[in-house]
Amino acid sequence: MNNKRKTNLLLVAILAIACLLPTTASAKTKLCNPKASKEAKALYKKLQRIQKDGKMLSGQMWAPWGIDEIEKVKEITGKYPAVRGHDLIHDRSNQREVELMTDWHRRGGIVTLMWHWGAPTKGEGYEQSKMTIDVTKCFVDGTAENKAMWDDLKRVADWLTILRDEKVPVLWRPMHEFDGKWFWYGKGGGKNFVRLWETMFNYFTKERKLNNLIWVLPHSGNIDTTYMVSQKLFDIAGPDTYSEKAQQGLYYKTEEMYGKGRMIPLHECGTLPDPEKCKKNNTRWIWWMLWHTGHLTDHNKEVLIRIYNHPDVLTLEEIQ
Repeated sequence: MNNKRKTNLLLVAILAIACLLPTTASAKTKLCNPKASKEAKALYKKLQRIQKDGKMLSGQMWAPWGIDEIEKVKEITGKYPAVRGHDLIHDRSNQREVELMTDWHRRGGIVTLMWHWGAPTKGEGYEQSKMTIDVTKCFVDGTAENKAMWDDLKRVADWLTILRDEKVPVLWRPMHEFDGKWFWYGKGGGKNFVRLWETMFNYFTKERKLNNLIWVLPHSGNIDTTYMVSQKLFDIAGPDTYSEKAQQGLYYKTEEMYGKGRMIPLHECGTLPDPEKCKKNNTRWIWWMLWHTGHLTDHNKEVLIRIYNHPDVLTLEEIQ
């Protein structure tokens, strides 16, 4: 092999690795989907302005059972959260979920949406999302796993299409806590997870034209670099944790992976970050989202009131 050919092969290898490794560049300026809707672009620009101003968006997960978490936040703090969280966990509830998200957007709020994806062939639901399958079979035509995976993707894409047609931009965080390895899509290892992410991304953006999605890569509190998705296939990355003590370290670890200047959400938590500590430690989450039911009702009420009324925390009333 001559020297010129060796040089060309080396350059190709370097470029291939560069697409996967974290960047040390400053804030990402454009969405990964070049055909992103004007609503998605507008939301992303709003997030950029909020980040520049050093503010954080408040967020609350809603569940279709028990209390109405959004109204409970209002009752306790006098404010509504800026970000409303939903989950396409059960198809029977998804019509209501979509209606509530559409209404929230029309009220000036921001929607973040997850999906407790049941393992293909195991059905839907939380327990099913924790089951174990041979993930490699999802990519083999003719297998039960492959058919079930595509049926699931098509079904969820149909719900997302309604939101697209209603011009609702969505902070889409699929396959959350993937590197925690307790959900089926993480149990198969990093290589299979990346392939699942690529499959979903390509189908949703290219075939289904779900241009209203802002793609959020939702790490767990056990960040694992072997689950590295190409930077071309997501817009925002962040961890989650139910440990208040772990928040600061996770912020720094995420920043180290993806570069200073990137937006970092605490996309799911059990205790709200203290804005004063965040200011002192320079851990400015772009948004945080408290989990539903008991995580809200058992949270220290005085802390909730103080944080929701802190000048660095934006609520629904302050982003309209």
